[in-house]
Amino acid sequence: MSLFLGIDTSNYTTSCAVYDSGSGKMIQKKRLLPVKEGQLGLRQSDAVFHHTAQLHLLFEQLVKGVDVKQIAAVGASSRPRPREGSYMPCFTVGENTAKILSSALDIPLYTFSHQEGHIAAALYGAGKEELFSQSFLAFHVSGGTTEAVIAHGRDGGFDIEPAAATLDLNAGQAVDRVGLMLGLSFPCGPGLEALALKNTEKIAVRPTLKGCDCCLSGVENKCKRLTEDGRPSEYTAAYCIEYIRKTLEEMTDRILEKHGEMPIVYAGGVMSNTIIKNSFSEKYNAVFAQPEFSSDNAAGIACLCYRKHNNVHT
Repeated sequence: MSLFLGIDTSNYTTSCAVYDSGSGKMIQKKRLLPVKEGQLGLRQSDAVFHHTAQLHLLFEQLVKGVDVKQIAAVGASSRPRPREGSYMPCFTVGENTAKILSSALDIPLYTFSHQEGHIAAALYGAGKEELFSQSFLAFHVSGGTTEAVIAHGRDGGFDIEPAAATLDLNAGQAVDRVGLMLGLSFPCGPGLEALALKNTEKIAVRPTLKGCDCCLSGVENKCKRLTEDGRPSEYTAAYCIEYIRKTLEEMTDRILEKHGEMPIVYAGGVMSNTIIKNSFSEKYNAVFAQPEFSSDNAAGIACLCYRKHNNVHT
């Protein structure tokens, strides 16, 4: 039996996880970074501070009852995306912690991108590890990213070909901005969905796409006008989610038309929305993970660490 440790310090979540390669089980601990009421997010300097304050506490919880001598390798997310120049200061906290553990425990250290971790966590959480050996369409939709890529598993991660992206606002940003407009607490995803589920009115939206890419800034402006016009909060919430759902649907259709049919994986915190998930599961037979593996997490990094260490790839 060997254990594999994963660490991810993203823009809004501190997380660490242990993957047991013998049983296939995953243990993870994570905590959102504290954001003051009414604020949309954090400065990177504040995110670094809070990760530093939280990571050691989560690690203490994670390793209770775990024989650390069984940890064969440690993995960390070191950058947002697997491409040249991709950088965000908050990831240095997790990477530097992994370097210390690697030296102290005398075990290998592997680094990956946050995006690869999201995709791997979705495959693990949905029980679809066989997709590591296939080409598939992967959406990463969150507060920091709205992007679609053609992914193929390789040694230590994925070969990734960009397929589409937002040209302005990210979907998660739209959710949070509209949510705060409606008096919800950040992060606003769960609250906005709960409001939207109360809506009984029909909604028609017209997304803005340029080729396969999308523009999402219009939904914020439209929801602001709906609020100023006195429309019910549940209608405005439902409009926001339907706009994002329809946008992602049209992006998916255009990408498949361009690249051909292939399996589809949706990852990222926005894709844990049940309204969007139920729609796409029915239309595309798409792969989704449970919410704990869809939002930011270190589980995917732990999985990739195991695959890299054991040379498990196509």
